[in-house]
Amino acid sequence: MPDAALGVLILIVALAIGLGFVNGMNDAANAIATTIGSRVLSPRAAIIMAAFANLAGAATGTAVAATIGKGILHPEFISFSVIIAALMAVVIWGGLATYFGLPISLTHGLVSGLAFAGLAAGGFDAVNLAVMGRIISAVVTAPMLGFVGGFILMLGVYWLFKDSLPARLRAIFSNGQILSAAFMAYTHGKNDGQMPIGVITMALVIYSGNAGLWEGIPWWVIIVSAAAISSGTAIGGWRVMKTLGFRVTNLKPAQGFVAQTSAASVIELASNLGIPVSTTHSMSAAIMGVGATRRFSAVRWSVAGNILTAWLVTFPICGAIAYAVASILKLF
Repeated sequence: MPDAALGVLILIVALAIGLGFVNGMNDAANAIATTIGSRVLSPRAAIIMAAFANLAGAATGTAVAATIGKGILHPEFISFSVIIAALMAVVIWGGLATYFGLPISLTHGLVSGLAFAGLAAGGFDAVNLAVMGRIISAVVTAPMLGFVGGFILMLGVYWLFKDSLPARLRAIFSNGQILSAAFMAYTHGKNDGQMPIGVITMALVIYSGNAGLWEGIPWWVIIVSAAAISSGTAIGGWRVMKTLGFRVTNLKPAQGFVAQTSAASVIELASNLGIPVSTTHSMSAAIMGVGATRRFSAVRWSVAGNILTAWLVTFPICGAIAYAVASILKLF
């Protein structure tokens, strides 16, 4: 007789791969939109580079995966149905947002999905409020750091190169932006790429009853998760890319380099601390900060407003879907 639990485990792995794939498609823009927007790399070259850098980042460290997998909910309330509900919520919303060209935070979608699925399963006792508090504080601080970092670093570049010819400036930062884009893609994989690793390991712990897996996550989990997010990046979310690369503000190589460096630095710090943050928030805010150094009207604030709206509705939408699915699964 078939093992029903094994079937559910396979379903969760498939949904986690879907999460990584959609995440790569939507967040591909974060790593390479400015590089394409400033015309340093062709879209194809930028996507290939980002896919490999994402793969490297997703295979480096598991601190964020541990936070996702055993930090948001107390272990006794984690179940197959909770994981499935959270994954379905973020895959559905992430797919819709990518289709309509909205850069959103898949990270916050998963966090919200897990929290609300846990609420449906066990009430407020299921949620680790201390960890959620750190994540929610990062919702505010990460984009703030991205904006301020982009603004200050851009002013520094203007001052250092104030006597340089435009052609020399472009030559310097065209090469620099390739490196900053690779750094951005690497940190994206190191933070967002940990999400499918975290949820697959959650499911494996439930299936095997071996919590020690968190001390040595199987390599196949890391490879499958990294491949999923890299595949999504390779296919690319072209509508999202257009929004960040061309519609928020006009970007030249120097602006693109600064925005990517600022955002990637914030994400790298958060990854080392095990805090899941939004690559979308950090990158979008850094682009706005860079654009604001010319003048505030250089930023298309109506586009920025649409991005902000998408950020805000991600929490309740993913939470509502996850809560509904978890409540239905609880009946069975």
